[in-house]
Amino acid sequence: MTQDTFETIVIPTEISGDKIPYLKEGEIVTVQYFEGNPINVALPIKVELRVVSTPPGIKGDTATGGSKPATLATGLVIHVPLFIKEGDIIRINTETGQYVERVN
Repeated sequence: MTQDTFETIVIPTEISGDKIPYLKEGEIVTVQYFEGNPINVALPIKVELRVVSTPPGIKGDTATGGSKPATLATGLVIHVPLFIKEGDIIRINTETGQYVERVN
């Protein structure tokens, strides 16, 4: 929805399909238009999402430098360092889809 008029905007899935997993409620994005039609959704370069599911880490995991899958609040699954646990909020690069850092 627009910030000024609160009008709801419908974005076709062929434009927004691969970007949906990075969007959470209240996220501000830029929609680019051509001749009155939306043609692109520009996401922030980094977004913060909560980890809702990931296997538990094992003592000493931080020294190995490995990774494990984690499911985020939007349903996106990415690989994260072994020390990440459920409930953590992490920063994701929307251009690469990779873990950046844990948010304190």
